[in-house]
Amino acid sequence: MHRKMIDVWVGLFVLLGLAALLFLALKAGNMSTLSFSKTYAITGKFDNIGGLKPQAPVKSAGVVVGRVGDIRFDNKSYQALVTLDMDAGHQFPKDSSLKILTAGLLGEQYIGIEPGGDTTNLVAGDRITHTSSATVLEDLINQFIYSKAADGKETAK
Repeated sequence: MHRKMIDVWVGLFVLLGLAALLFLALKAGNMSTLSFSKTYAITGKFDNIGGLKPQAPVKSAGVVVGRVGDIRFDNKSYQALVTLDMDAGHQFPKDSSLKILTAGLLGEQYIGIEPGGDTTNLVAGDRITHTSSATVLEDLINQFIYSKAADGKETAK
């Protein structure tokens, strides 16, 4: 009887461990918020997507309104073509704009959508033309260094 009780507790402990590992795997894969609600797909082209990944959130006013579905390279325009799976319950005007933003200094990247003022809403298959690419930290540092070097040359004259 005592041996069976120990076996039950060990089995329960193993099941809890497996559930914890599954939870961590879903969190690491950014799939912990699986949703089976209806979505509609829209696209946007970006010059630079930085570290944006599929399943990254699409946010408006800090609220998740969709997910990044697919990221491809367009061989004709030499830009990244990003497909967004927007929740059907959230409608945005056709002249909305997209920005790639970063959560925190070194955090994950996500897409921010800013609604426009158009009276017609986006539908499945529409493309948003107003996009802002990801800010690359190395480019900012280079700009800062070159501007300081230019300031130093002007003061030397």
